[in-house]
Amino acid sequence: MTQDLQKARDLTQIVYFLYAASVFAGITALIAIIINYLKQDAVAGTWLESHFRWQMRTFWFTLLWCVVGWLTFIVGIGFLVWGVAGIWAIYRIVKGMLNFYDNKPMYQNA
Repeated sequence: MTQDLQKARDLTQIVYFLYAASVFAGITALIAIIINYLKQDAVAGTWLESHFRWQMRTFWFTLLWCVVGWLTFIVGIGFLVWGVAGIWAIYRIVKGMLNFYDNKPMYQNA
């Protein structure tokens, strides 16, 4: 493994840890998404690029559903929407990490 690929792999792992930590401290997700955007070029053309795309989509869709949950509090289903969004985000983080540790790319259209 080249040194550049090892650095990209380490960075991808750190970003997964930041997303996992965001379950307890949401600010780490903001740090993770900033790293995703700033370091996209470091993973471009590697199998890790699909993990960055997976991480970024997880962040944006989770944020979207959290906003929808906030907006639906008035009709009483906001907590349900938040719960489903949280479970979905945890699933995505775990699924991504499992594929990462198996050295597999994520789905190309996910």
